[in-house]
Amino acid sequence: MNLESVARAAAVIRAGGVVAYPTEACFGLGCDPRNTAAIRRILRMKHRPRANGLIVIADCRRRLSPYVESWAVACHPQIIASWPGPHTWLLPASRRASRWLRGRHSTLAVRVTAHRAAAKLCQWARTPIVSTSANRAGRQMLRSGDAVLREFGAEIDFLMEGGIGNAAVPSSIRHGATGQVLRR
Repeated sequence: MNLESVARAAAVIRAGGVVAYPTEACFGLGCDPRNTAAIRRILRMKHRPRANGLIVIADCRRRLSPYVESWAVACHPQIIASWPGPHTWLLPASRRASRWLRGRHSTLAVRVTAHRAAAKLCQWARTPIVSTSANRAGRQMLRSGDAVLREFGAEIDFLMEGGIGNAAVPSSIRHGATGQVLRR
């Protein structure tokens, strides 16, 4: 992990920019989840409908707490036991979770990442970050920095160096109240 690259990516996020960064299975696009303009940029770049919502990742549960109802994580030992890891959970969104993050849902997709570089990015940015795969809607996920640059080029403000994790597929997504698996 290149700490200089992490520090620069964190500074870009704090300044309102959009970064591409390595995650468990592919490169992701991320920004500060409080920055509506940056979120809208990511949705436009991906050609992703706002109604779908986005994932927010963090390096620890504490950073996610402003975005989900406090009881949602505390009441579910299964969720706590799955983190950090490649497990995304749909939890009741708090009022601080923007409609641009939630989409048409009353829940927000959240994950405490086990990917060291992505976790370090959240830590140094001092915020959770939006995490959506760095690909246009309907296209294959991008697994290298070079592929991200070919696809997005100047649309991103910074490409964080680093390798993706060993996961062959994106994180699972489960509903926090029912445990129902929505994506394997």
